Formats: sequence, C-alpha cells, structure tokens
Amino acid sequence: MTESELPVAKESWLRRAYHWTLAWAEHPQAKWALFFIALIEASVFPIPPDILLLALALGRPDLALRFAAVCTAGSTVGAILGYGIGMLLFASIAEPVLQFYGAIEQFHVVEGLFLEWGLLLVLVAGFSPIPFKVITIAAGTFGLPFIGFVFTALLSRGARFFLEGALLRWGGDDLRAWVEKYFEWATLAVGILVVLGFLGLWLLS
Repeated sequence: MTESELPVAKESWLRRAYHWTLAWAEHPQAKWALFFIALIEASVFPIPPDILLLALALGRPDLALRFAAVCTAGSTVGAILGYGIGMLLFASIAEPVLQFYGAIEQFHVVEGLFLEWGLLLVLVAGFSPIPFKVITIAAGTFGLPFIGFVFTALLSRGARFFLEGALLRWGGDDLRAWVEKYFEWATLAVGILVVLGFLGLWLLS
C-alpha cells in the first residue's frame, strides 16, 4: 500500500472548526470574519476569536488595536444575541446548544453563581476561559438586568481583547517573534483554557 493509499483519520468537528477559523486570517475580508466569529462564539460557536485575533495582529501589529476593537464589538453583539436566546428561546435553541456541548450541568451551576455574584460573574467570565456562551445564555434565562449585562460584557471582553492587541502592538519584535514561532502552541493553549473553563464550572457543581 502506497502512502497515498493509507487511510486518513477524520478530523473531529472541533478541529475542523479551528482550522476554518484560522483560515480566515488570509482572507481579504478577515476583519468581518473576526467580527462574525466573535459574535457567534459568544452565543453558539466553540472556537474562541482570540485565535484569529492573534493571527491578524501578528500580520499587522500596527492594526492590532483596531482588530481588538472589531473583536470586542462582535463579542458584545454576540453577548446580546446569547442573552436574547436565553430569555426568549431557551427550549428551542439554548437548551439544544447546551446539550450539544455537554454543558447542561455547568449551566445549572451558573444559576447558583448568578444568584450569589450577579453581574460580577459576567465581568470575570468575559475575561476568563469560562465559556462565554454559557454565561450569556444564562444571563438571559435568569433575568440579569439587560443594560448592566451589556455594559459588563463590553468591559470584560474589551479588557481581554485589547490586552492581547496591546501586547502584540507594543510588545516589541521579540514578543511577536515568540508568538509567531509558537503560534500553534499559543492557540492550543487558548483551547485548553476553554476546556479548563468547562472543568472549573463542573468542579463547582
């Protein structure tokens, strides 16, 4: 059997989603793709927009803060979408999405955390590896104040993305060279942090 005849292992849907996200870095409409991925990640999509943000900022460090702004805007709109799904469409959309990601138990954990921490949980979750879609859907389901939720989501996600953009904008050639050299490891670390976020919610249950 020749090498070309060897069976090729099928990629998981999560890895295909990762490669699809990263492929947009070379597209002429990459900024719009970044906005869209940040939007859907805050409500239904599993891959964090940081992966594409890092790739774009590496290619154009002079535009790193602009990319961070686009990412923040998309994520905030996505947070509003997630809130609406949780408030109006829980049974038809939110519950199937949470079941697909195996996050129903984590969702119920979040309910207790919201009762104790309220908007502070949104502030921490938006900057942390806790899956943001769980937070946005839960915020709508459990009736967090909408204006406060939007402001807190904007603040926390903006802090996260602008920090990444600033590091690549002003971190110097050494930092950019390091990120570029170990880009796959860096994006893998982002994915691991997302998994740890799910694990952290599970441990709190």
